[in-house]
Amino acid sequence: MGGLIIAGDRSGSGKTTVTMAILSALRSQRSVVQAFKVGPDYIDPMFHRAIVGQPVYNLDPVLTSESYVQRCFLSHSATTSYAVVEGVMGLFDGAGGTDYGSTAHVARLIHCPVLLVVDCARLSRSLAAIVHGYSTLDRRVNIVGVVLNRVGSDRHLAMLKVAMQSINMPILGVLRREDAITLPDRHLGLVPTDELSDLPQRFQRLAALGQRCFDWVALETIFEQSSFKDRRLAPETMNDSVPRSERAGKIRVGIARDRAFNFYYEDNLASLTRLDVELIPFSPLTDEHLPPDLNGLVLGGGFPEMFAEQLSRNAVLKQEIAHHIASGLPTYAECGGLMYLCQALTDFERQPWPMVGAIPARTTMTGKLTLGYRRVMVKRCSPLVELGQQFWGHEFHRSAIAPVAAKPLYQLTGYPTSLISSSQRMPEGWGDSSIHASYVHLHWGVHPELPKRFAQSCHSFMTKSAESTTR
Repeated sequence: MGGLIIAGDRSGSGKTTVTMAILSALRSQRSVVQAFKVGPDYIDPMFHRAIVGQPVYNLDPVLTSESYVQRCFLSHSATTSYAVVEGVMGLFDGAGGTDYGSTAHVARLIHCPVLLVVDCARLSRSLAAIVHGYSTLDRRVNIVGVVLNRVGSDRHLAMLKVAMQSINMPILGVLRREDAITLPDRHLGLVPTDELSDLPQRFQRLAALGQRCFDWVALETIFEQSSFKDRRLAPETMNDSVPRSERAGKIRVGIARDRAFNFYYEDNLASLTRLDVELIPFSPLTDEHLPPDLNGLVLGGGFPEMFAEQLSRNAVLKQEIAHHIASGLPTYAECGGLMYLCQALTDFERQPWPMVGAIPARTTMTGKLTLGYRRVMVKRCSPLVELGQQFWGHEFHRSAIAPVAAKPLYQLTGYPTSLISSSQRMPEGWGDSSIHASYVHLHWGVHPELPKRFAQSCHSFMTKSAESTTR
């Protein structure tokens, strides 16, 4: 079989619902499906993974590279029956107002057809003008059909069909206005899967919707015609690890995984396991102690602000984490992990909650959204990075840290860097011999030196700990 990209005419058009309905319908037939997400998002892939039952990968040429996106897609699609890619924002919306990193850009890279989802709630004949513009703006992007979302009535649908006939564009799906399939959201997007107790029932409704609302004869033909066998890309391996003789050795790294901390790129975790790192999950919410004999610690992003009281009251674990970090335990913390390591977190109700205290700063939830790609230059060595390194990352949070770190990890600029003057380059993060903490999320796909350095830092800690024990 082959692949299909689900794109939207704009953010909020319904592409996530359409993607999950298609994935659910395919899985209900016991098909082997590989899902992907364009861009840096963490939450949509959680839903995809819960449906398809296997890891989901981000296709982001800004955080990685064009060739990496191609290799990632082919490598993980090679043994599946279907590959379904959810787009990001509107079809042509890329980084910094450019096309780069857009769904259209990724569609060109992986040579996949596009199914365009359009919110038709306030449209009739104008739909034709919109779809015609999308289908002709870049002829290299193959829009094979549309899904009409939020259709109000049979009469409304009849008008929309006439509009599509005028431009000879197939209608491959029709979704009515159905509140029963709406997923709850909050300040950073959808509520993650771990917080939804009725997830199986939601997926059942989505599967029924998918089976009922799409033209599966046409979709199956599209999948067949986009067969991976015809790809013009070299299916290179994704195993970028160093030879075994150079690996850091078997080390134990604790990784925070619960409702408060669950933002992780699958490629990052895989790069550590390829270096013989054993990732041991624990919960800062419910576990009183860290897993034993750890050589490193990973605290990913998430929603610590939603669970600040529970995190704060788990005092024994906080003290244990602070003690281990003070003793030199290599620790990698992104966004929510950074917030957890600070002295206190002030929630949306202006209530401060004591946190770990390994970083002498406080974070406060604000109404301001900080969002975008960041070019980072390393200003201080950490267990992950070396002085002078540069790479792309992504910020997405509604909190602020104060005071500005006395040991700033990075100097940041935005995207594209030509629009940012030197006076706007800001210090960010906290870095020292044991801590790498930042709001900036990193994808390690084209930087195998990052997980290698972290593994080596953990191995050095393990060696020192063993030596001190034997004395």
